[in-house]
Amino acid sequence: MTSKHRAAVLGSPITHSLSPALHRAAFAALGLDGWRYDRFEVDEAGLPGFVAGLDEAEWAGCSLTMPLKRAVIPLLDEVSATARSVEAVNTLVFTADGRRSGHNTDVPGLVNALRERGITEVPAAAVLGAGATASSAMAALARLGAREVTVYVRSPERAREMAELGERLGVAVRTADWARGAEALAHPLTVATTPAGATDGFAGDLTAEPGALFDVLYHPWPTKLAGACAERGATVLGGLDLLVHQAVLQNELFTGRTPGPLAAIRAAGEAALAAG
Repeated sequence: MTSKHRAAVLGSPITHSLSPALHRAAFAALGLDGWRYDRFEVDEAGLPGFVAGLDEAEWAGCSLTMPLKRAVIPLLDEVSATARSVEAVNTLVFTADGRRSGHNTDVPGLVNALRERGITEVPAAAVLGAGATASSAMAALARLGAREVTVYVRSPERAREMAELGERLGVAVRTADWARGAEALAHPLTVATTPAGATDGFAGDLTAEPGALFDVLYHPWPTKLAGACAERGATVLGGLDLLVHQAVLQNELFTGRTPGPLAAIRAAGEAALAAG
């Protein structure tokens, strides 16, 4: 029997993270009473020392949030193909043979969340934003069969980065000016990956029948854009959908137990949000 029984989420800032509630609920649902899941404020400069100081005989792994998803890569012995494709690792696993293995559960988490809502194939889509989450969204859309994705960005540099990512993923990327972002919702699916408030201005300029929206924010919820789409009858997914599905996959990597307890993780996330 493994002696590993610890995990945590690392990032900066980290006090807002729902990950402890999700993973503790998962451990309880799996009957793993001796397991712990904590949160630690760790920035890029402090990450190497923090990881080096962990007792890998006890630690199963760590969840990684901003700004650590790229900073952790040089510290790893191996990186999954998915994580490598988007240059972002959100899960560090300490393997039984002592290796540090990096994974990305955001990409399959996005896919699984969409499939749960009946969105199993997306020939064309749009992405609002061009950061790390946008890269994961692009990879998820590629898995769902998207052949063309329009990305709404603020700068030529971001446009080039997303076009290069599209080449690696085999997706034709068109870029459009951020100011035209309301036009994104005419696509069958739009993934909004920007901070709170960034898309509020688009809410009043939607088409009569917008396509599905996956807005990766969970607080505040609903966003103005999500609310406007829902009022028009569109399928709307939020950040909790992504958080839950990526946490299920993380928990499987930490514990080796499959399938992860989706219902318990979702209930914990809903309760944590309701409690503020």
